[in-house]
Amino acid sequence: MRPVFVLLHRWFGLAVAIFLFISGATGALISWDHEIDAWLNPTLFEARSGEQMAGKPTLSGLELANRVEAADPRVRVKYVLTQEEPGHASQMSVEGRINPATGKPFEIGFNQMAVDPVTAEVQGTRMWGEVSLARENLLPFLYKLHYTMHIPSGWGIEFGMWFMGLIGVVWAFDCFIALWLSFPNWRSWRKSFAFRWKQGGHKLNFDLHRSGGVWLWALLLILAVTSVSMNLGNQIMRPVVSIFSTLSPDAFAAITPQPENKPIEPLLSRERIVDIAKLDAAKRGWTLPAGGIFYAPAYGLYGVGFFRPGNDHGDGGLGNSWLYFDGKDGSPAGGKFPGTGSAGDIFIQAQFPLHSGRILGLTGRILISIMGAIVALLSATGFLIWLRKRRSRVQQQARLQKLASAAPAFAPLGKATSARGEFTAPAME
Repeated sequence: MRPVFVLLHRWFGLAVAIFLFISGATGALISWDHEIDAWLNPTLFEARSGEQMAGKPTLSGLELANRVEAADPRVRVKYVLTQEEPGHASQMSVEGRINPATGKPFEIGFNQMAVDPVTAEVQGTRMWGEVSLARENLLPFLYKLHYTMHIPSGWGIEFGMWFMGLIGVVWAFDCFIALWLSFPNWRSWRKSFAFRWKQGGHKLNFDLHRSGGVWLWALLLILAVTSVSMNLGNQIMRPVVSIFSTLSPDAFAAITPQPENKPIEPLLSRERIVDIAKLDAAKRGWTLPAGGIFYAPAYGLYGVGFFRPGNDHGDGGLGNSWLYFDGKDGSPAGGKFPGTGSAGDIFIQAQFPLHSGRILGLTGRILISIMGAIVALLSATGFLIWLRKRRSRVQQQARLQKLASAAPAFAPLGKATSARGEFTAPAME
């Protein structure tokens, strides 16, 4: 059985190594995506009116969204925070509405906008996820590279999401194979935890790969499993979890999305939906304010999140609570209620907080950043181990071929080759 597992570990590792190296390296950075992005692009994050307009009243995100759409009827605001932190620009996710002349969405050239909350001036725009290393696109480029490798979609299939999700599946299985291989017998189990720091070279490289993986095995498995959930939640994770636990209905999974050129137009305004959501939240005893609202045209659903300004990323615990409503009549369509529901529901809720480290707040983000670098290190050391062994095998085969080619010249002196064709020393009389 061990030779089979060795072979599986070798080829599984080689198949995913480069992609895990990239995901690990980018993951170490995007744990701080908001902070780094804000440092690189102050125009998109800091309100120009910040100091000059101190004390002036700010417009709500809902009003800013209305003004953006009125100024450019081609634009639909998909997501906006109801209120930003003081001094911050209001960031909006946008898309092009349908062009009546073509029946396709307008090509507006961007999908994010930054708007000054005092003057309603558009400070900047960008295409989030664009393949570009320009300053304003760097962090979104790395973020999307992390989970899709920028593999393009087609025929309604997100190939990049599927590809990296399957990489996660292979990684999760390989975690168990690697653990089994790391303990060949109980007598030498201590070696699997040791690092030969002083010997260096290939011995240390081997220990970094094997022992490093053993020490951090549980965290590596969590990253592998949650990566499957992030990319293939509805396709793989929810069906698997539902075998063991009842899951609450998913509002979006229950609806067949409309194609891009046939969006469902809402009949109720964002303001009306926020009012409905606040009443619903009050009945549930929630005290946090309605912090943001999105509209999903493919599903015809609004979502209202409850959090304070600056906490839209859900830093801590299982994240923020959300309520969903039908865009036509405002009827409730479910929601996301962290910490409630079945064991399966809570397991699903924990996937993003675990993967991002945000479940432990700042400490978790630091840990995940370190783990990203370690994933890259384990991928690199594994490749070096394979490269060294392959070089050794090639050299051994070359020696055997050289000896085998020389064998006939010595045949009269005695037995020259073994049953396997290997050269043996002449018989000594």
